[in-house]
Amino acid sequence: MNPNADVAQGGTAPSRSFTSALVRLVREPLLHFTLLGATIFGIDALLHPPAKDEKIITVTKVMRQSFIDNFDEDKERAPSSDQLQKMIDSWVASEILYREGKTLGVDRGDETIRDRIAYKMQLLIFDQIRVPRPSDEQLQAWFAENHVRFDEPERVSFYITPPTDQSTAQRQLEDIAQQRESEELQHLTRAILARPIPSLAASFGEDFRDRLLTMPEGEWRLLQSREGWHVARLDSRRPGNLANLDKVRDEAARIWHTEETRRLAWEAVERLKASYQVRYEP
Repeated sequence: MNPNADVAQGGTAPSRSFTSALVRLVREPLLHFTLLGATIFGIDALLHPPAKDEKIITVTKVMRQSFIDNFDEDKERAPSSDQLQKMIDSWVASEILYREGKTLGVDRGDETIRDRIAYKMQLLIFDQIRVPRPSDEQLQAWFAENHVRFDEPERVSFYITPPTDQSTAQRQLEDIAQQRESEELQHLTRAILARPIPSLAASFGEDFRDRLLTMPEGEWRLLQSREGWHVARLDSRRPGNLANLDKVRDEAARIWHTEETRRLAWEAVERLKASYQVRYEP
């Protein structure tokens, strides 16, 4: 019997040459590697499917707590609601810039952290912004709202002893009045010269500032700050001066240009943000 008769009649069996070629192909290592790679990628696709929505940004509870913990490393105070929201908004903006940068391939060939990619996107945005010099009307309007940044503040000079309890400060006051204070107290008493009055509250407290400014010059008195009790003497006050735009025009124009550039850049980020959904975990 002809062994190829069935093939000739029905055309359903492979030829001997085709069969041997198939055997050689199955034994080919490259084919094994290709099939193995396809299997691995297939399993990875099943275990790590692509994100369903790349436009969702989740601000987790852990992340919010991290912002709170990092706000004050000494854990002496927590951020206010507005301060916390500003930190979250800044992080969200950074995350948006990171994702947009990834989409544009900004990170291609550069294995960097998210913030660096976001920074690259910031540079791209700033590079596209062109802010002309402000008109005289624009600069005058801006200066009218921001002149306090250029005004020369009223300044005060005073002497102050280290913080202590009230009874100890009272004894120090009596010793100073009798000119019998110790050399140690003289050495520790600080002279604070030409201090801007607006900065006093942040360092000593508002009550300290207000009481210091009502003291007669040259007289030692008890004063309480946020750190404790002091003996203080007001030495002098120097009045402030209102700034004149003509004298600070170049500096004012430079600051205006910087802030206008930042404003336009933030608007660009906000436009990108409109296509995202920010989700907060309860």
